[in-house]
Amino acid sequence: MTTMATHGAWLRMTSSAKLVAKSKELRFVTSQLSGLRISHSPSSDVSNRRICPFTGKKANRANKVSFSNHKIKKLQFVNLQYKKVWWEAGNRFVKLRLSTKALKTIEKNGLDAVAKKAGIDLRKK
Repeated sequence: MTTMATHGAWLRMTSSAKLVAKSKELRFVTSQLSGLRISHSPSSDVSNRRICPFTGKKANRANKVSFSNHKIKKLQFVNLQYKKVWWEAGNRFVKLRLSTKALKTIEKNGLDAVAKKAGIDLRKK
């Protein structure tokens, strides 16, 4: 009987030792992954990439309404264009990705005034 009791205790010790070993492995893996940020929200990724730096315009959430009046959510994106705009102060062209509304504003007020209002440094681009 004493051999059975000691055998049972030995089994309990080995199983607990296995659990301790597994927890140490998990701590190692979690410590390796502690610097990583694992989160993904596709709707925010899509809208964040499509923002006009001059006007701040971004995607609008709207309803797509069918003939039977069923409403489905959709995104209306900003009309962003890649344009080379002449910058008089720098005496060169600057390639920008901006909305058509920003293009109209730049034509009306000038590139320097619009960039200054938006807080954009054109020397970097």
